[in-house]
Amino acid sequence: MTARPSVHRHDTALGIFCLCAGIGLFSIQDMILKLLSGNYPLSEAMVLRGLTAAPILALLGIWDGGLRTFFTPGTVAMLGRGVVMFLAYGAYYLALPALPLATTVALYFSAPLFITVLSVFMLKETVGWRRWLAVLAGFGGVIVMVRPGGSLFEWAALLSVLSGLAYGLSMIFARRLGQTETAVAMAFWGNFVFLVIAGLMAITMGDGRFAQGTHPSVAFLLRAWVWPTPQDAALMCGCGVIAALGLTLLTQAYRIADSNAVAPFEYSFMIWGVFWGWAFFGEWPDTIGWLGISIIVLAGLMVLWREKVNDLPPAFEQVSVPPLPPPDIDTLTEPQVDSAPRVA
Repeated sequence: MTARPSVHRHDTALGIFCLCAGIGLFSIQDMILKLLSGNYPLSEAMVLRGLTAAPILALLGIWDGGLRTFFTPGTVAMLGRGVVMFLAYGAYYLALPALPLATTVALYFSAPLFITVLSVFMLKETVGWRRWLAVLAGFGGVIVMVRPGGSLFEWAALLSVLSGLAYGLSMIFARRLGQTETAVAMAFWGNFVFLVIAGLMAITMGDGRFAQGTHPSVAFLLRAWVWPTPQDAALMCGCGVIAALGLTLLTQAYRIADSNAVAPFEYSFMIWGVFWGWAFFGEWPDTIGWLGISIIVLAGLMVLWREKVNDLPPAFEQVSVPPLPPPDIDTLTEPQVDSAPRVA
């Protein structure tokens, strides 16, 4: 199947607006999930969110190119990518109950650093010394935030780092798939995988038989299903609507503007992470937290800048974000071809 033709990019300001709007929507999804994580299991939120998003994504795909959008030679590869995305966003969502929102988001933003490293080994790309220094500095910021061996160490921080690694791996796959597949198709099959795995989790763990311990991340994973209140059910279903709308906005952003121009604005997610954490949970990063956030953000921006100088696809060009990032922020890119949205 041949690559689809490039879309003319012409409106940078509107592209930046669409991206920031999409990122803002995905930040609301993270806030909702953190609010719900103390009373419901992750699988329940994923199933309700996925069921809501499925018909919306199906309609978007049919509108974009008909049923043939979904059934292509790359369908199996998109399903495989969906499994990696599930690991990325499952780990991200499990970190939310145990960590401040800003910390979870900042560690997730290690993804561009992992993408740079993985691109060397999997895509045989050449990385110059400046980007290597930025990557090393960024991982230094990750270590500062994780605080290994310290009294404030929280093992759930490793979940957020794992989400960045898995998300980076999924974006490497997306750089190849994005040449022939649409962002909506990748989001649709990713959402399908989420539904299947979340359904299996519900069947095996939904009765709470494995529920034990008091750690918030473990409880969010193993807690028994409960009948949600109308308000909470609406919030879970709302995550599906957010995912679909956020995908549309992010796809549009990368279609109408140059990806190197809009990609740095992905970091507006950090602003929302700090704001929602303060407004709803009384969280505020301490001095060490701000230091780690600053290092990670500056390192990520350096990577993006060097990619622009070398005319490479940005590490944040996404094809599908956090189903329930950044993240999904479930995340999202069609490298240099068409679109690069985040599908959470």
